[in-house]
Amino acid sequence: MALRIGFLVSHPIQYYTPIFRELAKRCDLTVYFAHRQSAAQQASAGFGVAFDWDIDLLSGYRSRFLANVSRRPSTDHFWGCNTPGIRREIADGGFDAFVVPGWFLWSYWQAVRACRRVSVPVLVRGDSQLNAQRNALLRTAKGLGFPRLLRCFDGYLYVGQRNREYLTHYRVPASRLFFSPHCVDNDAFRAGAQAARARGVGEGARSAGSKRILFVGKLIARKNPLDLLRAAALMQSRGMSLEVAFAGSGDLAGSLEHFAKTAGLAVRFHGFVNQSRLPEIYATADVIALPSDASETWGLVINEAMACGVPAVVSSAVGCGPDLIEPGSTGATFRTGDVAGMAAALESVLGFEPSATARRLADRMQIYSPAGAADGIVHAANSL
Repeated sequence: MALRIGFLVSHPIQYYTPIFRELAKRCDLTVYFAHRQSAAQQASAGFGVAFDWDIDLLSGYRSRFLANVSRRPSTDHFWGCNTPGIRREIADGGFDAFVVPGWFLWSYWQAVRACRRVSVPVLVRGDSQLNAQRNALLRTAKGLGFPRLLRCFDGYLYVGQRNREYLTHYRVPASRLFFSPHCVDNDAFRAGAQAARARGVGEGARSAGSKRILFVGKLIARKNPLDLLRAAALMQSRGMSLEVAFAGSGDLAGSLEHFAKTAGLAVRFHGFVNQSRLPEIYATADVIALPSDASETWGLVINEAMACGVPAVVSSAVGCGPDLIEPGSTGATFRTGDVAGMAAALESVLGFEPSATARRLADRMQIYSPAGAADGIVHAANSL
């Protein structure tokens, strides 16, 4: 009999869809969504514009939307997802294991409680890291309370090294830890980038010999996009010919445009770019930069870029650094907030040999893949 796994997530998310499709090949999977996200709510989540994703997020696996009875339906506060119907779904589902992606929504705790009633093992898959905890009082409180909170789960799916360190710090036993890596749809991004390069996309959009540095994400303070422009200005002052491209929207767009004009930098602002066009954007870049602070618990745009064959420069606070950045091979890191250090890291990566870098990136993406994530979930469910 096939393993039966249930999975509750807040709403359809582009990064989860490829995992669900792979998981559905390996088990009898049912995915539950706690909320239907509107285009306006996407804008309020920091994207800066109202939109719907332009790719199919629901095919290839069985799914259901639960009734969300919250007074303020949303995915951005604890009480925004209230789905009492999950209790009946779990009671009748005959699941061998059930997965929730964290503990930050009331719906997830409703699922945990329902699983406890019928003795279904609960797996949690999050990406928290210790670096993100800045407040000393909060760290102390978590040190006292989190070990007890985490005992509510039976298995722990860690997405990378820092997430594993986080769980180990709160005394999760190694025997209950299972690797289910953070990932994107590598095949789709790789194929899209290859097709764009074959069409010569971007070849005539910049001056001969210049290098293009790409930033993908919300243009907001915690991602430090202005630091990238400062680093680019420093590189340009050393005689390097370069351009910077921003794919994203947000509150800092005006400030970035002003700085670029004042510094005499060649900068292109794509605005918000939906999923289907992203591979084309990556295909035009020589390197991607992510200078975020520690609130960037992973940085899946780095997975996207690497799937497209683009190396990365990330700050020391970005969660994916220990997993995806192999210095001298797939990218480089710099101390968060160190503009000169970022400039040096970018210069280093722009000097990589392209074909060797492409091979190393492909090897890394074989590990951080939807298949790898799905295998980890199935392994955990079988082990429990």
